[in-house]
Amino acid sequence: MENFRRRSSAPFVAIFILALIWGYNWVVMKVALTDSPPLFFAALRLLVAASVLFPMMVLLHRPLRLPPLPYIIPYGLIQSSAFIGLSLLALEYGGAGKTAILVYMMPIWLMLLAWPLLGERLHRLQGMAVLLAGLGLLAILRPWDFHGPWKAPIFAILAGFSWAVSAIWHKRYAPPGQDMVNATFWQALIGGGVLVVLAALTEPARIHWSPEFLLALAYNAIPGTAVAYLLWTFALHRLPSGIAGIATLLAPPVGIVTAWAQLGERPGPWETAGMAAILASLALASWQHLRPGDRSTHFPPQE
Repeated sequence: MENFRRRSSAPFVAIFILALIWGYNWVVMKVALTDSPPLFFAALRLLVAASVLFPMMVLLHRPLRLPPLPYIIPYGLIQSSAFIGLSLLALEYGGAGKTAILVYMMPIWLMLLAWPLLGERLHRLQGMAVLLAGLGLLAILRPWDFHGPWKAPIFAILAGFSWAVSAIWHKRYAPPGQDMVNATFWQALIGGGVLVVLAALTEPARIHWSPEFLLALAYNAIPGTAVAYLLWTFALHRLPSGIAGIATLLAPPVGIVTAWAQLGERPGPWETAGMAAILASLALASWQHLRPGDRSTHFPPQE
């Protein structure tokens, strides 16, 4: 009985660790931006992650071949160049906690896009989730009394939207049996290369190779990529995908709390209410995945 409990609890422990890794990474990336422009860091984290994924593919006997170009090039541009680049731009202009919660609105955008593009109609709980997310977004942005910079929330919202578009693209155009580690490696390599060019054209080539910056790169490569994918695969093979996806629900609160503790970010009353509404909407969206017969779109993991 004790061995059974240990085995049955292990996937939930993996999900908890995964949420900690993904949530805290928003603070790690925010700190790294004191030593690097955002697009340069985005490019470096992708290329370093690709360098970690390649030996993983070899060790796990995953296919190394390049996927079909009409699938993998747009996937790399949307998932890596757009999503990662916009996330880092949002962090450059805004707080880690607020950025995390706005980016993790991705499941809401995914549900809205899946309706016209994949024919997946919104269920009642999903409709409630969309309404709550909209109210939460209004509370955070406060367009009736907005005095802060618009860049951070706009970049964060666009990052989450890009993530959702990449999930739709993958579901519609991925070749049958496409290995996800292989696709992640190639899209990171392609997206990282594009970001190198964009950074060289638009940003000053200043990088301070401080110990904090090197630790941030190492965090993104090892726990943020290699360990995260191993934990995700372990949990996904032992739990329904809806339950495994709870890791994406737990990550934003971890980002908010750690940004508060380490960076001193204190959300105001309206921001707190908006974050709570968005978290509630994500909980409703996750609950929909746990219902019998759910066929809604699931998406590759990303912090």
